[in-house]
Amino acid sequence: MTSEHERRYSHPPEDDQPGVFLFDHLCDVRNRVDMIVPTEATTPDDESLRGVVRRLALVHDIGKATTYFQQYIGEHSGTPEHDALRYHAPLGSFAAYYVLQETGHATATCLAGFIAVAKHHGRLPNAITYLFSRVSSPDPEPRRRIKHQVVDIHQHAPTLASAIFETATSDDSAWKAFAMACANDESLFDEIASHVTRNGERPLTDPEFLTDEFYGLMLECWGILVLADKTSAAGAPHEQSVYSAVSPSTETLTQYIDTLSGATTNPRGTRTERLNHFRSRARRDVLDSVTDLVDDDSNVATITLPTGMGKTLTGLNAAFEIRDQTDGARIVYALPFTSIIDQVGAEVQTIFETDGTDGVLALHHHLSETRFENTEGDDDAADLNDDVAGMLGESWRAGLTITTFVQLFESLAGPQNTQSMKIPALRNSVVVLDEPQSLPLDWWKLVPRMVEVLTEQYGATVISMTATQPELFPDAKPLVSEAEQYFSVAERVQYRLHGSIDRFLQGDDQPLGYDAAATELVEVATAGESLLAICNTIDSARALTAAVRERLAAVNLAEQYFEVLHTGASDPVTRTVERVRQSTKCVFVHLSTRLRPTDRLALIQTVKRLRDAGIPVIAVTTQLVEAGVDVSFENVYRDLAPVDSIVQAAGRCNRSFEQDRGDVTIWWLAQPAEQTHTPAVAVYDNNGPSLTPVTAAALDSVRGDETKLDGKAVARTAVNEYYRRLHHEKNVGKEQYCKHVEAADAESLGRLSLIAQTNTVDVLIAVTESDRDLVSALEKAYDNYEFETVKRLLNATKPLRVSVPIYRDGSPEAKTVTNLRPLAGHDEERSLRVLSAETHTFERYFDHTTGFVVPDTTIEDRFL
Repeated sequence: MTSEHERRYSHPPEDDQPGVFLFDHLCDVRNRVDMIVPTEATTPDDESLRGVVRRLALVHDIGKATTYFQQYIGEHSGTPEHDALRYHAPLGSFAAYYVLQETGHATATCLAGFIAVAKHHGRLPNAITYLFSRVSSPDPEPRRRIKHQVVDIHQHAPTLASAIFETATSDDSAWKAFAMACANDESLFDEIASHVTRNGERPLTDPEFLTDEFYGLMLECWGILVLADKTSAAGAPHEQSVYSAVSPSTETLTQYIDTLSGATTNPRGTRTERLNHFRSRARRDVLDSVTDLVDDDSNVATITLPTGMGKTLTGLNAAFEIRDQTDGARIVYALPFTSIIDQVGAEVQTIFETDGTDGVLALHHHLSETRFENTEGDDDAADLNDDVAGMLGESWRAGLTITTFVQLFESLAGPQNTQSMKIPALRNSVVVLDEPQSLPLDWWKLVPRMVEVLTEQYGATVISMTATQPELFPDAKPLVSEAEQYFSVAERVQYRLHGSIDRFLQGDDQPLGYDAAATELVEVATAGESLLAICNTIDSARALTAAVRERLAAVNLAEQYFEVLHTGASDPVTRTVERVRQSTKCVFVHLSTRLRPTDRLALIQTVKRLRDAGIPVIAVTTQLVEAGVDVSFENVYRDLAPVDSIVQAAGRCNRSFEQDRGDVTIWWLAQPAEQTHTPAVAVYDNNGPSLTPVTAAALDSVRGDETKLDGKAVARTAVNEYYRRLHHEKNVGKEQYCKHVEAADAESLGRLSLIAQTNTVDVLIAVTESDRDLVSALEKAYDNYEFETVKRLLNATKPLRVSVPIYRDGSPEAKTVTNLRPLAGHDEERSLRVLSAETHTFERYFDHTTGFVVPDTTIEDRFL
């Protein structure tokens, strides 16, 4: 059709590649919308969602028809008289409103389309203030630019513009009418203004179009358009398979689960056989309830099962069944921590025999995200900066995506532009929230509101799965009909309240010192039992580690591991296990995020192998082991923490039912040297609602006069009491976050984060020769401006990096990392420093037991 009207490029010829004509690009984006949006999807006003975004696609780049844009891309001589005249998205937004309004769509749909097109290269704004600024601001310049662009197109490309508008509206006079409404009487500006202001001086606070559904509509229209446009611009194959999910088979999953229990299921057999029986029974219970869930048109469910009952596989099985019964396409499995993704992902890869490249499975977390940043306002530059593999990887098109809460909820709450490409995949999906109690308390009102968008507007089904339900979804349908029986049969631990906890409950300010704590741990260790001591901060874990090592003659697992690593062993875990088993001493290990991720993972795998072999291990760690680490200890010691964290910690005790009851001791550790507050108070009382008193009250509700507490009583009664008090006494969750949704204020939502926003510096620690070779290759590529190689090699260095939080300039952390050389010696790379074992200062900054050494007197780095 290009020969029938003026030649205008959407994307110019470049690098021996032919250019793409504007009309062809618009039609291609429209056709891709058909591949992305289900036929039956509708807007809140029961309009065809596909039809809406098809029209947006056809006009979103109409601004590229201007002489100014063609000059910018070098297809016309000269330069734009004003740089802003080349921006194409603003004109497209007015065209979007017009074609939707002319084809009978609701006002809310027209305005959502306006914003979606206006920001198809940017981030969503505060809807009301943005609309007001475009049509009613005292500054006349925005209107003047639109009129200028319309006149230019009408003079130089009227046939093309008419063809575009006719295709979008089925009206051959639509372009002329639009041009008149913009350039002649300005009636289009006035019409849009009437929806957001009465007097033109200030925006309305509660305009009529702003319903509960507007934010979700705006978000979805935008996400669909961004995905279709970016994949078109990047030249992704024009095939349905690019956007379709490859659904992993329910039958394959079922067969795998069945082989795990097999013939060892017996309700009256050994403990293992009885546990297998109840695991199978729990799964059948859940799957039977799925049918009722679907028949009742319910869309939020819970799975409440204790550790040891196979929650992960049962939850996946339930999600697969819901997908099958609702004709869904995708499952999104969201977890709290990136450290768990690889573990769950490895099992899923085994089940479905996939390497993650066949569309069956995708593993995605915030550290893996590819970002396409552009200067604010320079939408046209962004249009030339896309990458097919990156965007498809971030758009969750696989049949099963395993991701984090950060990726899921920050993609729903004011996402960045590339994050928006996930939104289309969420329609008709099944979303599993594994351990939702780990969500930050400030988000406890916003998360249910975002789930409402998912379920009520996008047709998704959400499963909240944990042993300690935080009651985020009071109307959810339980898929486990008799949870109590499973908690009874899976009871593995008893809790002991240490004397220091009694003192805390009585208001006596006498926490347990590290020397006394270490003495108790050493007594257990010398009796030949394994133990895990979980601390609230890195400093606390280091202090306890130092005190234990002074008193215990043990094999230092990390030192053994690093010695093996330096030999170049192909399997350092196996070799370390072999070396350790030659000693008759117990084994000691320290774990925190100051160790490199690759070393942490290897040490955890080594500990698991040793524990499976019955070798006692003494581990002092931060909270990184509380979720998803499949290691079992006979004894667990937990510094005072919220009840749900205590129960999570108990999940590492007697995990495999090696004994009748494991012992979980709750104690109250003192503050490390030079710190004011105990770790428990600093972490859980000084940043938001004070949680230690709530924990104390919940534990007190089940203790009576005893110092030992029944495991089930803590896991059920104390947990429920804890959450009751959080909701009713502390009123956790920020109402303002939900108000941002009601106001369609995506800009404010975008400033929120599930992760505390602290400046960090990554230290790339090269221990082995292969590590140093990788750093050398990276720095060489950096110096040679080989950006694709730099990107690939940077990704390869992630397992070797330790992130160090910098809380203020001049802090000990800042001074320490400043002493390290920046990557490739470039001062501008201040956020990535290099520490190599071949330097004489290596031992000053790296301890083989505790990892990267930074004096850390703050508590913000508290969790890991």
